[in-house]
Amino acid sequence: MNNGVLIIAHAPLAHALRQCALHVFADAGDGVLAVDVHPNAPPEESLESAHLALKQLPGNVLVLTDVFGATPCNVAQRLVDGISTRLVAGVNLPMLLRALTYRGEPLDVMLARAMAGGAQGVMQVTAIAPQNQSRRTTHDQERHDHQQ
Repeated sequence: MNNGVLIIAHAPLAHALRQCALHVFADAGDGVLAVDVHPNAPPEESLESAHLALKQLPGNVLVLTDVFGATPCNVAQRLVDGISTRLVAGVNLPMLLRALTYRGEPLDVMLARAMAGGAQGVMQVTAIAPQNQSRRTTHDQERHDHQQ
């Protein structure tokens, strides 16, 4: 049985991350749910939504939230038990994709892989030419040459 993933984040980030993840893992829809925490919404309302979402997920659940100490994380802390659910703050798309890649592993393995994916997905990217293409130093407007 696969582990579930619950994303709790400031609106609209949770649902946006879920949509991005389903773009890559289209078959994971039932195992990934999102709760957007809206501005000025009472934390109890968000907690109730999170409880309902948690009940819908299979197996153990990895809960991902955006900012430690913010309302979504505080709600998530009240939700997880540390046994069948684990919580990670600082979610990014590489973390979520890595979690889904390892959703069939034990929860602690999935957690470790997700955290590694999140950290490894953050890097400085230098301005270099795309593979097999030289950098142009001038703009050639007449050729309408566009690189993507």
